[in-house]
Amino acid sequence: MDPATVVGWGVDADPKNDPTWPIRDRSGDDGARADWTPPSAQVAGVEILQSVEYGRRPAVVGESTPPAGLSGMVRRAAFRFSEGQWGHWLLLMGADRLNTVEGLLQDFRRGRMPNPLFEMGFVKHERRHEAALATAAVVGVAVAGLVLLNRRRHHLSL
Repeated sequence: MDPATVVGWGVDADPKNDPTWPIRDRSGDDGARADWTPPSAQVAGVEILQSVEYGRRPAVVGESTPPAGLSGMVRRAAFRFSEGQWGHWLLLMGADRLNTVEGLLQDFRRGRMPNPLFEMGFVKHERRHEAALATAAVVGVAVAGLVLLNRRRHHLSL
């Protein structure tokens, strides 16, 4: 392939024929940006997971949800893999599912009745009370079943 035969090839090679010059002239941008100093990195107060592909952390990182519990252990394992490997992404998706279960358990420990049908958007806002009632009924039946099963096991062992 001969670059001279391609229309527009090397249009910006000659600095005297720079098509962006009028725009840069109006904005005051001289085009020289090689001398800038990168911003100082944020001091993280929590554990930050970092990809193995990057040598340094970005200047700003998120600290709202540090890795914790079983899902945090799975996330740490995921970041041992490269982002180009399936293991990295599959472990991260699994950690998200584990984190959902951990959140439900945390809600129960705090005495809050979760309403997953409404929180996940399956039920419209106007019908949230019906969804809460349905969730409470399902949880009540499950707890009653566990109690009956436990009593039956205990009764049979005597």
